[in-house]
Amino acid sequence: MPAPTTAEATASSQPTAGNGLERLYTTDLASEIEFLTARARSLGSGRANNMLAELDLKVRSYSVLSLACSGQNPSQRELADFLSLDPSQIVALVDQLEKRGAVTREADPRDRRSKVIAPTAAGRRLFKRAEAIIRQASDQSLAQLNDQERETLRDLLRRIAF
Repeated sequence: MPAPTTAEATASSQPTAGNGLERLYTTDLASEIEFLTARARSLGSGRANNMLAELDLKVRSYSVLSLACSGQNPSQRELADFLSLDPSQIVALVDQLEKRGAVTREADPRDRRSKVIAPTAAGRRLFKRAEAIIRQASDQSLAQLNDQERETLRDLLRRIAF
């Protein structure tokens, strides 16, 4: 049996009339903020991961690459803290990106015991392609919201996250 397409995989997890889940939409759980944010994250990450697959990336590796390309010269510790990941997960993600030639580890001028993650030219090109895919995935995830609602959601999530 062939694997589902990105559209099929995404559609199967979306609340739609006739998928049998409508009766659960009125449960207490369906109104809980933690559940709703977790579900939105799961759906969005799944969509983005499916779309990033063509570049052999996932949301986590894209996040590391994005921060490496930000011009902020993040250390591995900063990446772990900012992305709320275990440092060992960051090491594995950086190892994968380094193996691809997308990033390098360089001595941190602020602390020679630490390493900063810097993009290569190939990494910058990969990031630009991935960034366009992420924008497309975001547009699909937020299709039900107008521009003002998207900005309000972004502002609210920033207040919660930071």
